[in-house]
Amino acid sequence: MSEVLTTLLPSLVSLALALGLALWMLGLLARTKARFAGRAGAPLMQRYRDVFKLLGKGAVYSRTTSAIFKASPIVALATTLVALSMVPLGEVEAAVHFDGDLFVVAGLLALGRFITMLAALDTGSPFEGMGASREAHFGALLEPVFLISLLALARLTGASSLTDMMQALHRMDAASTLPVVVPLVAALGVAYLVENSRMPVDDPTTHLELTMIHEVMILDHCGPDLAFIEYAAALKQWLFAALLVGVVLPIASVPVWASVAVGVAGIAVVTVAVGVVESSMARLRLLNVPGLILGAGAASVVAFLLTGMVH
Repeated sequence: MSEVLTTLLPSLVSLALALGLALWMLGLLARTKARFAGRAGAPLMQRYRDVFKLLGKGAVYSRTTSAIFKASPIVALATTLVALSMVPLGEVEAAVHFDGDLFVVAGLLALGRFITMLAALDTGSPFEGMGASREAHFGALLEPVFLISLLALARLTGASSLTDMMQALHRMDAASTLPVVVPLVAALGVAYLVENSRMPVDDPTTHLELTMIHEVMILDHCGPDLAFIEYAAALKQWLFAALLVGVVLPIASVPVWASVAVGVAGIAVVTVAVGVVESSMARLRLLNVPGLILGAGAASVVAFLLTGMVH
C-alpha cells in the first residue's frame, strides 16, 4: 500500500495544485495585462473571491430554458476535470493515464464545448446563438489542429499516452527534436488562445455582444452556474499551459518534486507570455480568425511530417 501511495502521491499533488492554482493563474494573467496598461491591477486572489461570491448567490433561470441549460455548467466542469486528470505536469505522471488517452482528452474538451453551445441555443437569445455559431465554426477548425499536434507528439515519441509522450520527449536529444517542437509549440499556442477565447481571437473583457464568442454564450448564467463555468475555464487554461510546458521544458532526470515545481513555474511563465500577447495585439477581425487557425493547422502538419526525419 505504501509503495502505491508513494507512486500516486506526486500525481495527486500535481492535480491538487492544478485545482488550487488555476484561479490564481487567471489573476496572474490579469495582473500582467494591468501592468502593461500602467495600472496596479486587481489582487492575485481576486478570482477566488469572485467565484466564492457567485457560489453564495442564487441561480435564476429563464422560462424558455430546459434541463440542458441547467446541466451544462456541471457537465462542462466535469469534462474539464476529467480531461485535466489525464494531462501530466512535467515528469510527473497524470493521475489517470492509459494508451490512447489523448483521444479521450480531445473528446472531453469537444464535449464541454458542445454542451456550452447547446445551453446558449437553449436560451433562445439571438446573441447567444450567434456566439454558439462562432464557437462551432472555430471549434470545427481547431479540433483537427489539436489532434494532429498530439498525433505528431505520439509519432515522435512512439507512445500513445500523454504521460508516456512527455516522459519520452524529455529523454530525447533536444537538438534533434527542435525542428518538430518549434511548429508543435506554435500550433499548441494557437490552440491555447482559440480554445480559451483569448486575444487576439476573442476579448474576454469586452461587453459588446456583437464581438464576443465565449462570454456571449454565458450571458444568462448566474450564481453557482456561472462559478462552475468560470472555474472550468480556468482549469482548461491550466490544461493547455501544462501541455505547452511539457513540450517546451526538458525536465528529465530531476527529482519528482523538483519537476512539479518546475512545471508550476513553467505554467506561470506561459501565463505571463499570454498576458504579454494580449497586451501587445489587437483582436483580429472574426473573418481573419479562421486564417490563424489554418496557419496553426499547417504548423501541426509540418510537425507531424518532420517526425519522420527525427527517426
